[in-house]
Amino acid sequence: MRDRYYKFSTYLKERFGERVHKVSVDANFSCPNRDGKISTKGCIFCNNEAFSLHTRTGGRGSSLEEQIRRGIEAAKKRFKAKKFIVYFQAYTNTYAPIDVLKKKYDVIKKFKDIVGLSIATRPDCIDEETLNLIESYKNNYEVWLEYGLQSIHNKTLKFINRGHTFEDFLKAVEITRKHKIKICTHIIIGLPYETKDMILETAKKMAHLKIESIKIHPLHIVRRTTLEKLFRQGKYTPLELNTYLDILVDFLAYLWPKTVIQRVGAYCPPNLLVAPLWILERNRVEKELEKRLIEKDYFQGKFY
Repeated sequence: MRDRYYKFSTYLKERFGERVHKVSVDANFSCPNRDGKISTKGCIFCNNEAFSLHTRTGGRGSSLEEQIRRGIEAAKKRFKAKKFIVYFQAYTNTYAPIDVLKKKYDVIKKFKDIVGLSIATRPDCIDEETLNLIESYKNNYEVWLEYGLQSIHNKTLKFINRGHTFEDFLKAVEITRKHKIKICTHIIIGLPYETKDMILETAKKMAHLKIESIKIHPLHIVRRTTLEKLFRQGKYTPLELNTYLDILVDFLAYLWPKTVIQRVGAYCPPNLLVAPLWILERNRVEKELEKRLIEKDYFQGKFY
């Protein structure tokens, strides 16, 4: 049976004819929401150790070349992958002078098995000069820009201390598309004070924009974050799995059918996770989602 949503693995097999694996790297970038340019506090949910292996294990000191080499070797052994996308993941990966960016991105040219470049950043940290540089890799690589949006609602963005607006995102989309660079948008389900209707408004807006790809994250509470303090004070309660799935199936149903879904769950090391514990069961989340979609006879784009 055809998948009920457009999985990234399916897209990559269509694009390259075989399995392609992402190799995440930490290029020692900073973030304007942490270094004082915008704020020193960061987003209320952010502890980079929770999602960056290299930050977590002290690997920020390792060279990019070494990180990529180790990542490729591990993926070849574990997943039998032969082609790879290098994912500049940690912090804001366009937040540096252009010569620094080029030097870091150019490391991928040393590896013959790399077929793609994916760069995670903020919508307020992009400009024409940077886009010209990123566009220059398109002749030889699959290129993606991943924008952390999280929500279209400015009230929410202010509360979670994102430091940018939805309008910043729209501007970033507009100028990125002039360079014909694929866009992946990060969205969080379960942000404080957001109702299901508000979350579905985000889905409908992503559909209207025909965003090429989306990563959907369930909000979870990580140690040493502002969100943990709110949780301990009884000011925030994370979603139960059933509630998350109930929202997620509708979210998918409102999306553009051709939007590639890169993620529907999350990962957090057990020693850093406060709640909810179902975050640790990624396979269960995906299986329960598939089951829910079948039961409701829902599929991506049903309401598009």
